[in-house]
Amino acid sequence: MKLNIKNKTAEYPIIQGGMGVGISLGILSGAVAREGAMGTISMVNIGYREDDFYTNALEANIRGFKTEFALGRKIAKGKGLIGVNIMVAANQYEELVKEAVKEKVDYIISGAGLPLNLPKLVEDEEILISPIVSSLKALKLINKVWLKKYNRLPDFVVLEGSGAGGHLGFKKEEIEKGKSLEKLTREILKYLKAIKNQEGKDIPLFVAGSVYDGYDLKKYRELGATGIQIGTRFIGTYECDADIKYKEFIIASKEKDLTIIDSPAGLPGRIIRNNLLEKIKKSRIPSNRCINCLRTCDPKNTPFCISDALINSVKGNIDNGLIFAGSKLDKITEIVTVKSIIKEIIKEYSEK
Repeated sequence: MKLNIKNKTAEYPIIQGGMGVGISLGILSGAVAREGAMGTISMVNIGYREDDFYTNALEANIRGFKTEFALGRKIAKGKGLIGVNIMVAANQYEELVKEAVKEKVDYIISGAGLPLNLPKLVEDEEILISPIVSSLKALKLINKVWLKKYNRLPDFVVLEGSGAGGHLGFKKEEIEKGKSLEKLTREILKYLKAIKNQEGKDIPLFVAGSVYDGYDLKKYRELGATGIQIGTRFIGTYECDADIKYKEFIIASKEKDLTIIDSPAGLPGRIIRNNLLEKIKKSRIPSNRCINCLRTCDPKNTPFCISDALINSVKGNIDNGLIFAGSKLDKITEIVTVKSIIKEIIKEYSEK
């Protein structure tokens, strides 16, 4: 089951999904990589702990990223892979991608929009690049543009189903209907097989959104996918970079507590109901410290500042925070180690 993509290798085809603000930073990504998997740092407002974050956001984010990436590398001890997740919707998107390239991350995953110019920003082909897609249509468009403009195809693809936490690439009605992730996987795999025949490139597929364990890994590998991406499950670990109150809130919450909101990022988002949601229903909560972080956000009209909300939550201010979570929330019942999660997934995968 060893993973090989171009010049990169990992023991297991398991990606820990990027979760921001501050949920997956150096400690979590390093711990995942140390167990032979792929640890992902979220670069969304990664410099939120820097003293000058609200006055010099870009430099603060660059500094924060360098610190977290170095920490992740140290913890990983040369094992696994460490990459980043960078949102297309971020105003600092291009600058952050270029910084990730300078630091020579193993891979860059990009979603929350179509990363149509990602190959232009990542000329170093030793760095793997991957879009996050939720439909065959989106992947076809990305591949068409990448081939025509840059003569490049994705090194791997992350397919994210409607059961994922965070921002979703679906319309609300599509989320409610819940298109089968297996059906989506088959559609994408059929297309990737055609691409291999036409272009001679084998593009690995990682399936995300309501995947959780080794049985899911086995199911999607048997369909033809390479691996899976898991996000929310890793919040329930000692190594997760979030405050303990955040982790405890995740553990105490259930699937029935989940709901879909319209995010200032311009996409629906799956969150856990809390006091902030009730406040938003009653009136706007404008930010007094807008840093213009999202291209899609109109600070004068947005019902709340997503940056403020996410920073509040990661620091443990749950009542005034936004807490993203995936649909398998019920399964997270205690805080465990990253090592135990990877070990359990591999054990389940190996069962006959």
